[in-house]
Amino acid sequence: MNETLPPAPGGQPKTSGLAITSLVLGILAIVLTVVCVGPLLAVPAIICGHLACSRINRSGGELTGKGLAIAGFVTGYVSLAFLLLLLPIAIPNFIKARDTAMRNACINNLRQIDGAKQQWAFANGKDAAAVPTATEFDAVLRGIKTADLKCPKGGTYKINAAGVPTCSIPGHELSK
Repeated sequence: MNETLPPAPGGQPKTSGLAITSLVLGILAIVLTVVCVGPLLAVPAIICGHLACSRINRSGGELTGKGLAIAGFVTGYVSLAFLLLLLPIAIPNFIKARDTAMRNACINNLRQIDGAKQQWAFANGKDAAAVPTATEFDAVLRGIKTADLKCPKGGTYKINAAGVPTCSIPGHELSK
């Protein structure tokens, strides 16, 4: 049975500041879960809520706000639950976006290599089957060393005697 203790002889009971803090942090945690800041606020909301509840219980009626404290730690837990629900969606999308960015960077490198190869062939009167040496290639690339053009996913480039340059990673290819 929950008995309400009479207020302290000094007057009105005070609302626990820790309970209010817990509720504010819990609400912010839920709102900011979308931008992944929620867990940083959810943990303090949970801690403040539990601390506020125990202080209110021990205050002998001098502190109120137990409902605020409970709402604070519950919203903190809800924010963490949202995060756990979002992780299975976010991680595969992050991996896919990273792979797409790596593929695009590789294709841009292949474009640079192809452009430099064509420029070298035109400047030196060579046909499409000719392949420049690394030093000749570096001169055409103007400040970029051939060794610096690397596939971000770890593939290796082939300049190829005929046709476009290629990468050893499947899907990393220039379309012509």
